[in-house]
Amino acid sequence: MNTEPKAIVLLSGGLDSATVLAIARAEGFEPYALSFRYGQRHEVELAAAGRVADALGAQGHVVADIDLRVFGGSALTADIDVPHHDRVEDLDSSEIPVTYVPARNTVFLSFALAWAETLQASDVFIGVNALDYSGYPDCRPEYIAAYETMANLATKAGVEGRQRLKIHTPLIELTKAQTIQRGLELGVDYSLTHSCYDPSTEGRACGTCDSCLLRGRGFAELGLTDPALATPTDAAR
Repeated sequence: MNTEPKAIVLLSGGLDSATVLAIARAEGFEPYALSFRYGQRHEVELAAAGRVADALGAQGHVVADIDLRVFGGSALTADIDVPHHDRVEDLDSSEIPVTYVPARNTVFLSFALAWAETLQASDVFIGVNALDYSGYPDCRPEYIAAYETMANLATKAGVEGRQRLKIHTPLIELTKAQTIQRGLELGVDYSLTHSCYDPSTEGRACGTCDSCLLRGRGFAELGLTDPALATPTDAAR
């Protein structure tokens, strides 16, 4: 009988969430991966999420269908161009980028909270990061703390004292290079992942969107080449 505590891991299929899944396993949790088909232009990430979930031994993997395109407001869900830059130094960290999806982490965490309650789990892992640019308001430590407080008031299990939800953010203070290093130590195969916001029709990473540039810099700082740029996205299938 498996005595490991269960945990929900939000898994996009990208570099950060793959690392978080590996960390959850290393910390002794039985991970259940949760991904979303939310109308994102880079839906190819869901194939990567499936590969990562299989490779890292997720106990289960659910892809929830929601459609955030009905609200728009983001370059990932509306007819708004994804910004491209020649260099990572050109990124503007003073403003929230147009790739921010309104309230996305709040929506995702709400689904995770619901699944955690049905699984009788008290732990949720999410790969938010307050460094390395992003600027997203729902990646800040104060947001996570506030959400955790709310979550413990929101469920039957919480009210009855059967659940004390903890939101784990193991990457929140790590640089991208530190995240990659941690993942490599835990055996993450980053060729299985996909982080690009504006992939080609074949699913190939563009190399010039914010996500690609930050990811590429992380590998470069470790003296490595990003496998997403070295080979086609589907090469690891």
